Amino acid sequence: MKRTVEVLSDKAALVERSLQIVVEQLKSAIAERGFCTIALAGGSTPKPLYEAIAKQDLPWDKTHVFWGDERYVSADHANSNEGMARKAWLSHVDIPARNVHPMPTHQPEPSDSAVQYEQEIQAFFKTQPGELPKFDVILLGTGDDGHTASLFPHTDALNVSDRLVTVGNKDGQPRITLTAPLINQARCVLFLVAGANKQDALAHIFAEEDDNQQYPARMIQPEGELIWLLDRAAGEKLDA
Repeated sequence: MKRTVEVLSDKAALVERSLQIVVEQLKSAIAERGFCTIALAGGSTPKPLYEAIAKQDLPWDKTHVFWGDERYVSADHANSNEGMARKAWLSHVDIPARNVHPMPTHQPEPSDSAVQYEQEIQAFFKTQPGELPKFDVILLGTGDDGHTASLFPHTDALNVSDRLVTVGNKDGQPRITLTAPLINQARCVLFLVAGANKQDALAHIFAEEDDNQQYPARMIQPEGELIWLLDRAAGEKLDA
């Protein structure tokens, strides 16, 4: 694993740098394999990145968009990660509908939706059960509790090692999330972290030894590149 940590002057610089990395990764994937795959993060930090990507001249017909996690709400709900990404990016570009792969949230049981999404990923990547596909880029954030995607501290999702997709839990509310083993197969994992409230969690996440169950972002150790982009408020106390 190759880890890079960059502390940018502010959130605008973080967005600019993340845009550069994402575009480079996607173009490289298309040049090498004929298409690219990206799994999106939710939350407020990546929204301006999506707005910036929407202004890029990219081969949208060769771009496939997935999600790293999703709240168990409909796409038109204010808290939907899919809805946010569509409003900020996907509705503004000429991307084929078949290239957009949202997490299903319509099943009565979230576990059924997790299975459905796993099957969709396997069908797209043409992998067999037990085989882990490689996304080109997976975007992640982390909360002040050290979670990432919907892998929350001391929840069952952290211990799932035989699935691509599972059910996360946030204060009793179900989420759908990619599992840590799948995330760790990515060619590039890009964390976007902003805000002074993340300083304590980051200190634990970057510590040489600490508790993965308490700070799940520590579990993300991809085979490819691991890039952390922090704004100054988040990263000013790190000796990175």
